[in-house]
Amino acid sequence: MQRIVLITAPSLAPAGQAILAEAECTLRYVTGFSDTEGLRHILRTEPVDGIISRTMHLSADLIGACRSLKVISKHGTGTSNIDIAAASRQGIGVFSTPGANARAVAEFTVGLMLAAARRIVRFDRSVRMGEWSRAGDGAQLSGKTLGLVGYGRIARQVGTIAHAMGMRVVAFDPALPGAKDAETVFCGDLQDLLARSDVVSLHCPAIRGAPPLIDGPSLAVMRRGAILVNTARGELVDEAALVAMLDNGHISAAALDTFAHEPLQDGPLRRHPNVILTPHVGGSTPEALDEMAAQAARNVVAYLDATASGNALPGEIAQLCLNPDVLKTERGRCDAVA
Repeated sequence: MQRIVLITAPSLAPAGQAILAEAECTLRYVTGFSDTEGLRHILRTEPVDGIISRTMHLSADLIGACRSLKVISKHGTGTSNIDIAAASRQGIGVFSTPGANARAVAEFTVGLMLAAARRIVRFDRSVRMGEWSRAGDGAQLSGKTLGLVGYGRIARQVGTIAHAMGMRVVAFDPALPGAKDAETVFCGDLQDLLARSDVVSLHCPAIRGAPPLIDGPSLAVMRRGAILVNTARGELVDEAALVAMLDNGHISAAALDTFAHEPLQDGPLRRHPNVILTPHVGGSTPEALDEMAAQAARNVVAYLDATASGNALPGEIAQLCLNPDVLKTERGRCDAVA
């Protein structure tokens, strides 16, 4: 029986394609990462069984447009672009691929920290314009304090690299009360971390519909001249407030790989000389893309197989489910986990 899997991107890494092909799935793609109308058209006109979700928003309206839809797997970890509550109401399993791109994002984060602190992008532009300024106005990171907001797989790897560079590391994660680490000091709250840190790096999920975690008052608590790095979710940062703090010099630089609305449109943030901007590619090395695509494909195939046969969903797949109550429904038939 034909099974249609929609990828909310123009392509999927070969490892994921191979798994879906072996399971005799037919693949559908959108033409670009902002092709919302193409996405809507496919969901309304084709009996899609599964979605592999990149960064496009899957709203309740889009999810509800496809009554045949059974499973969504995030190609990555952050799921603020998926209306999980709407999927649950429709009996659709939602899965993620945690850890698949952790090393890639960690390395990229450290790269952004270095680029922001040492003004690497600005010096590059200067040389290309024919200038030869040797002003040493960048900051050395050794001896500085790095604040990690969230302390999951990515943050821990960032912390390890930062320690090797001679940085002190502090962290705050409300999901890990009483956490201990030999080389990391845990703060009692976010404001304490912000006040201690020369560099703040975000590694936490965004809550759908919640106000930004890093807003004007939070930015004001940060040390004067601090650097903000965000490779997590764009919704975590009040971008207008950040621009204001960059303008007055309270924040010396920011390095952002993710934004509240993508693609980033022209505006003060995009034009600011003290901001490094990258197009949400922190986790997009060939190795990481292959691993995320493969795990997302395994999630989709396993769930479709389980719902079709009534067999148990493998335990290693079930633990990646973000709305496990769906697994207990008649539709899921997956309450007996292998």
